[in-house]
Formats: sequence, C-alpha cells, structure tokens
Amino acid sequence: MPTRNYDVVVLGTGPAGESAAMNAAKSGKRVAVVEASEQVGGSCTHLGTIPSKALRHAVKEIIVFNTNPMFRDIGEPRWFSFPKVLNRANKVISKQVKGRTEFYARNRIDIYFGRGRFKDANTIEVGTGEQGPETLVADKIVIATGSSPYRPADIDFNHPRIYCSDTILSLNHTPRTMIIYGAGVIGCEYASIFCGLGVRVELINPGKKLLSFLDDEITDALSYHLRDNGVLIRHGETYDKIESTDRGVVMHLKSGKKMRADAFLFCNGRSGNTAELGLENVGIEVNSRGQLAVSDTYQTNVENIYAAGDVIGWPSLASAAYDQGRAVAAHMYNLEGAHFISEVPTGIYTIPEISSIGKTEAELTAEKVPYEVGRAFFKHTARAQITGEAVGMLKILFHRETLELLGIHCFGDQASEIVHIGQAIMKQNGEANSLKYFLNTTFNYPTMAEAYRVAALNGFNRVF
Repeated sequence: MPTRNYDVVVLGTGPAGESAAMNAAKSGKRVAVVEASEQVGGSCTHLGTIPSKALRHAVKEIIVFNTNPMFRDIGEPRWFSFPKVLNRANKVISKQVKGRTEFYARNRIDIYFGRGRFKDANTIEVGTGEQGPETLVADKIVIATGSSPYRPADIDFNHPRIYCSDTILSLNHTPRTMIIYGAGVIGCEYASIFCGLGVRVELINPGKKLLSFLDDEITDALSYHLRDNGVLIRHGETYDKIESTDRGVVMHLKSGKKMRADAFLFCNGRSGNTAELGLENVGIEVNSRGQLAVSDTYQTNVENIYAAGDVIGWPSLASAAYDQGRAVAAHMYNLEGAHFISEVPTGIYTIPEISSIGKTEAELTAEKVPYEVGRAFFKHTARAQITGEAVGMLKILFHRETLELLGIHCFGDQASEIVHIGQAIMKQNGEANSLKYFLNTTFNYPTMAEAYRVAALNGFNRVF
C-alpha cells in the first residue's frame, strides 16, 4: 500500500473543501483532496445548490412564458415535463465540474476519488476501488464532507414514488400531485418549483410558520404568494406514517388527517456526512445529526484536524462554506482572512426569491432598539414595471437616532443580488454605515437597486 505525504489533506470537494484546498495551495503547501463521488463539486454542485437553482431558473422562465400576454400571440400556454426541465440543470452541472476540475489541476492539487477514513490523526486511508487503497499522511487534515438529507428509518425511500432532496433529481416523470414534508428552505424552494410546473402541491410544516428565522413581513409575503400559486400549506402537522401504493403515496398525520399524492418529497433536515470517516480512531464525537463541533478557528477537539461547511451545521449555506474553507487555511498558516464567519446573508431561491442580512423587526423589538422602517414596493418602481416582476419589496431597518443600518430584507426578483448593496454599507464603520448613503447617492434609473433610494426616503420621512 503506497504512502504519500502532504502538508494538508482535505476530505470533500464541495465549497468548503475546495476553498480550503485552494487557499492552502496558493500559500505554497502541498495539498491533496479526497472525493467520495466520481466527480468534484460535492453535493452543492451535483445534488443541491446548482441543480435546484438551475431548475428554478428554468421554471421561472416557463412561468413568464405562460403568464405574459405578449407571448400569447405565438401560441397557448405550454406544458413542460420535469425531466425536460431537469436536462437544462444537468448541462449547468457539467460546466461546473469542468471548471472546478481545472482549478485543481491549475493549482497542482492531487485528487483521490474514493472514500477517505482516518487511521490516526495524521493518516487517511482512501479506498480507490480497482486501484487499491492509498495512504495519505499530512500535518493538517480538513473535514469538509458536507451533509445529506435526513432520512427517517420508518419511511421507505426505496419506493419509486418517495423521494428526498437528493433523489428528487432522478424523478423521471411529472406528477400531478405532490406532498412535500418539511417547510424549511429546501421544502419551500421545491414547492415553488413544482407548483410552477403545474403540480398541485401540499406543503406540510411541522412548525408554526414558514422560515421562522426570517422577518415576519417577509415570511407572510412568501406564505401569501405560495398560496396564491396554488400551494396548500398545513402548519403544525407531523406525520404518523407514510403508506405507499402502486399509484402513489398516502400520508397519515398525527392529527388524524389523511392525504394522497402521486409523489412524496421528504425534506425535513440534513445530517453531516461523518458516519464512515473513522472518527472513533481519532477521538472526535458528533452530535445527533452527525455534525462536528469546532472552535472559532474551525479546529475540532483534535488540534490538527479542522472542519468546515455543512458538516459543522449552521448556517449550512454554500456561500458561508466557501468562506469557512478559506478561513480554515488562513488559521492553519496565519494567512490574511483568518476569522470566524458569523455575518452571512440568507439567499432563499423560492419564486419570488428572498434574501436578508442583519436583524429582524422581532429581534430589534425584543432588544428594545429604537428602530424605524423604510419600504420600497417593487410594483411602484419603473424597472419592475418594465420587466413585469412587480411582486416584492425592499425593507430597510435602521436606528431612529443614528440612522445606522440594522437589517436589510428583500423579497422579489433579484433579491439575492440586491441585498449585497445594503450588506456593503452595513459593513462600513461609524457614520459610513448610515441611511444617508442611500439618500445622497445617485442610482441608475431605471434599476432594481433604485429601491434603496425609495426605501431610504420612505424611512427618513418617518423620522423627520
């Protein structure tokens, strides 16, 4: 069994693993990555962020085609099958894999395809299939193996009509009806996607409201628009059992309700991919969801073993994972950017999409902060009227006395892009972080970004 020596070995090639490997390699370290799948990119590229967002974009274009009166001159509304729409997502995945593979080659990073397992704190054994096992020895090891959908043992995921958020991408037909259990980010995104394809969706939420970490006004807007598009939302419901038949699935709720659908999608939580890493050989423990605890330098309880990305839990976002991986390498070798990632904008790709950063109204009220609100409704802005994307709003929360920006909340077309303007100003120090920036800055017209000026004027007029 050959032994190869490195400065750093990274387990996983998702956003966290890739950025950790790249940053270490650019600092002159000899780096290897281990990927359990056949291609680089991790779940982000193959099963999560990229395919679901590509699906969403395709569905959004279908909705525009079928609802815009301008297109009625060229024919009636068209029906598109899920497999046909999924084919577009697969093309995006291929481009992502090609680009990311080139990144590793350009930075002289060795890739080992196989499942890595700890033999001790400095040694990883990689099962590379027909080529036989490889032994990698390194001073530092990074665990960036990501997460997988939580799959309860009492649900038969082998049934052809029962899916998790990974296997839904193998759906080879378009169901007429679908039950989605779990109304977190993934559940809400897929509810938007399938209802956009004309599927009758029932969204079962074990909680009291959708996405409770968001500002209440934004959550209410999402609930309204999902219902307006035909999604039936049931709050405070948990399943008793899932009964599968040849024709579909029957869900029995603990409240006594019973519902039937052609397909069932379970997306109620995710678990860290740590089960087969051999962590018991190095004395690292995981929580009930397979996640690792780390310090503010991303170290586990074993000093030379670091972890980043979904495998450590919150915030479980690709954007944060990439920054975490970069920070890991910075902490290892005292590079620039060695900090703990704590301020992360949310990006939720429902239809319409949602993005926010900073405090919510409920949080500011609980903290007794004297804040005020500035709003801009997209239906009043010229760019939204031109594009026909009139649903949504930009909401700025700011301190009544100092005008310091406290929170940015956006619901509607391009929300995940628009939020970054507010984020940039919030990151400024002292008086530079102020509502006055939007009052005194000229924005291109017509643009969606102009909503900041409108919202700032709206809020400023409430104070003075």
